[in-house]
Amino acid sequence: MTPFRCACLGLLALLPTPAFAEAAPLDLTALIECRQSVSDYDAVAPVVADPLKAVANGLQPLPQTNQFMSEFRLAAPITVFGERAEYITVAGASIMAILDLADPRPLAKRLALEDGVDTPVKFMAGRELVSRDVTDPRTGEALIESVILSLSTVKSHPGKTLAGCTYSLDLPPEEDTPPPGAAPAPLPGVNPPSAGR
Repeated sequence: MTPFRCACLGLLALLPTPAFAEAAPLDLTALIECRQSVSDYDAVAPVVADPLKAVANGLQPLPQTNQFMSEFRLAAPITVFGERAEYITVAGASIMAILDLADPRPLAKRLALEDGVDTPVKFMAGRELVSRDVTDPRTGEALIESVILSLSTVKSHPGKTLAGCTYSLDLPPEEDTPPPGAAPAPLPGVNPPSAGR
């Protein structure tokens, strides 16, 4: 093989192929501000699970200070909900910015969130922004896509407010069905027969 051909093959090996091409970087601001969908959020899990992918997406993994959250320092700060954020956390179906806000109440009011818990030691507020029927393309199962904006304080991060979004797919609520063997409910306006007749 000629040196020229070796050099060409070497250069070809450096070109990305569709199988190895990197996915588009995460839009953290849109994800945190609930401007994405469950399918967009699906790209988060493989990134945060792999330190190399995390770093490639501008996320420096940090030691875990809360067993329920994975924390990351951002390579470049972002602005979410009008606030500067240098750190984010991912916990299950939620991605949140860690904001330097000791009191989350003004931001909760500005975002028109409903208070869930408001005590001197804990604050939680949220609002469902999206609730729509979807069909699982693999199984055909009916599901409900839900996107919830929320704020909270957490004991492991004093003086901070967590603000972000939860993306989930849930089963629809089960319809009320009588237990097996139960008598059917009477029709409205029809008197059921008396037991003594």
